[in-house]
Amino acid sequence: MSTTPPKTPAATAATTGPRGAAEGGLWADAFGVLRRNRAAMVAAATLALLAVLVVVVPAVSPNAFDRPDWDHISAPPALEGGRLFGTDSLGRDLLTRTFYGGRMSLLVGLVATLVSLVLGITWGAVAGYAGGRVDRVMMRIVDILYALPFMFLVILLMVLFGRNILLIFVAIGAINWLDMARIVRGQTLGLKEREFVEAARAMGVPPGAIIRRHIVPNLLGVVAVYVTLTIPQVILVESFLSFLGLGVQEPMTSWGALVNEGAQELETAPWSLVFPAAFLAVTLLCFNFLGDGLRDALDPRDRSAG
Repeated sequence: MSTTPPKTPAATAATTGPRGAAEGGLWADAFGVLRRNRAAMVAAATLALLAVLVVVVPAVSPNAFDRPDWDHISAPPALEGGRLFGTDSLGRDLLTRTFYGGRMSLLVGLVATLVSLVLGITWGAVAGYAGGRVDRVMMRIVDILYALPFMFLVILLMVLFGRNILLIFVAIGAINWLDMARIVRGQTLGLKEREFVEAARAMGVPPGAIIRRHIVPNLLGVVAVYVTLTIPQVILVESFLSFLGLGVQEPMTSWGALVNEGAQELETAPWSLVFPAAFLAVTLLCFNFLGDGLRDALDPRDRSAG
């Protein structure tokens, strides 16, 4: 017989947290609920297809996204020359530019969201776990930033650091982390009073390790839903900046920049607006459907009700 004493519930909880050995089962249940949500699964499949197309189409297209064709200026959609979406006012292939613009829009959504997640999770988790004066000071800083006009801060960062495409991504993400910080802080305030965190503190686990091992892993459900809501929000911000001429600069393009160009040619070449606007709208709609599906799947009340 083994002489090793069994672990106490507190020790087990301090080691594994509430998800612990059941983590796989919880995520499997959530995926099962998500898989039964047809709208969310269609949205996920559509987004996956779009992700493939924005990478493949510009690479294999016979027409470069930035090469003008003076013989086909504002040409309507046609099979000739592979110009299925027509051309713009400079004769550039709109099919290639639409998918290239989608690549830039999705990239800014992912990178800016990643920046906002890193900042928001770190700030919110530290503020919520520390509590007291540290929490008050950190959240007052968030309140002050909230009081400043969002677009003004983005434009200010772009003026100070230039219009480099990577800096645009970082600037949007650096402003968009405030909501995530508040969400994570609120969740952390509840989690730090749970038994598994109390047990970890009693065992002498450092605060940083508690945040990494016990607080952040139990926020993954909230973070997953937030990501699907933040990416379309960031894409819209970039589109608005591009519409104002402050976003992606020529010869690069994005869906927002293409919508801006298409709006100026609406009467003479409506296809210049229709195609990029349609792809932008479908992408935003798919992210919203996927976010709703993840929210329902990761909500334990909905799972128990089902």
